[in-house]
Amino acid sequence: MISKMTGLGSIEVQARKAKKRGPAPVHLWNPDFCGDLDMRVAFDGTWFYMGTPIGRKPLVQLFASVLRHDEDGKYYLVTPVEKCGIAVEDVPFLAVEMMVEGTGQDQVITFRTNVEDEVAIDEDHSIRFEIEDDTDGLRPYILVRARLEARVSRSVFYELVALGCHEIIDNISQFGIWSSGKFYPMAKSETLMEDA
Repeated sequence: MISKMTGLGSIEVQARKAKKRGPAPVHLWNPDFCGDLDMRVAFDGTWFYMGTPIGRKPLVQLFASVLRHDEDGKYYLVTPVEKCGIAVEDVPFLAVEMMVEGTGQDQVITFRTNVEDEVAIDEDHSIRFEIEDDTDGLRPYILVRARLEARVSRSVFYELVALGCHEIIDNISQFGIWSSGKFYPMAKSETLMEDA
């Protein structure tokens, strides 16, 4: 683990320098790995440093802007000069609000995350549904950017389900939602007979 003084403070200074508007271009930066920070993102989306919640939302947003999820499956805070690992219990963001424009196949569903990103579900920002191990219920995730996802909060998921409809895809009736002209299935609703 890297020291408190050379780790978090340096990352914060470098992130402030690098950030213009929105997420920093972390995909362009390849600094040396500096070790792991004692930082984690809890299942509920709370960011912790050294076991203490980070209470300043602008600071969480700053760290989120330099977050990268690499192909090795690990999460890193990345600046032009440093790359430090952090722990993420599920995914780093939580979708806390949903907005809908239009209806039916023409509707566009947009989510706001706990770090104020707005993401419209489309070809570049898909939504996927995982089955929860403990309940067999569905857990939805949206792609925010470059392998970084937000889990849709339970209350927002109920709103999403209310938009659901049944569509026949490959002779299988599926329940799901439309956004940006594409159907995103949540679950099979029934199997249809091939020659009905």
